[in-house]
Amino acid sequence: MARKETAADAANPGRLKQIALTYKMTRKADSKIGLVLAAVGIVTFGVFLAIGLLIDHPYYLGILGLLLAFLATAIVFGRRAERAAFGQMEGQPGAAAAVLDNIGRGWTTTPAVAMNRSQDVVHRAVGKAGIVLVAEGNPNRVKSLLAAEKKKMARIVADVPVHDVLVGSGEGQVELKKLRTTMLKFPRVLTGPQVTATNDRLRAMGDLMSNMPLPKGPMPKGMRMPRGGPKAR
Repeated sequence: MARKETAADAANPGRLKQIALTYKMTRKADSKIGLVLAAVGIVTFGVFLAIGLLIDHPYYLGILGLLLAFLATAIVFGRRAERAAFGQMEGQPGAAAAVLDNIGRGWTTTPAVAMNRSQDVVHRAVGKAGIVLVAEGNPNRVKSLLAAEKKKMARIVADVPVHDVLVGSGEGQVELKKLRTTMLKFPRVLTGPQVTATNDRLRAMGDLMSNMPLPKGPMPKGMRMPRGGPKAR
């Protein structure tokens, strides 16, 4: 019992520190965050307290108003912090991969399954909606990456639906802050075992990172990688 209490006490400072850090980061992008949170809390508490005075139950409604004010403030803070984080990530390479990693349970994300020299990149996510290819980069260049990746997967998972999403702010593109919502709107057509089987087949196919030959340890100066990569024995 004492161990559980000690662990909880040790975790609380970490959580408070994380909240404070999140607030500081949010305030850099949203200077009015403090005023907004204060207004939400005060108005919520004030409304319930006024209702309590009208019906002659100020204590009960005051306590309820205090709890709901805290809840409303936490919800508003979470949404504005998320919006500020998306604003800072917008346009940064790999931003979509960060969103996919936090999409929630039931999804398996593989970042950078395809990439070109211009750093246009395609990420892959597998879930009950099937396979979703999420592309970042120039719309004209990234179309060829998507087409090549679809053609490669068609030989292995032809029976699984494939969706493609292009992250951006232009026509036909999905904004970074709406990527998670867009992913969750796709109809669920696969069962759990089918998702597992799809992941296994795609894992056997490999991806850009796992197929890239990387030397172990520092490479000696003047040494060149052999053409065609390492050969299997």
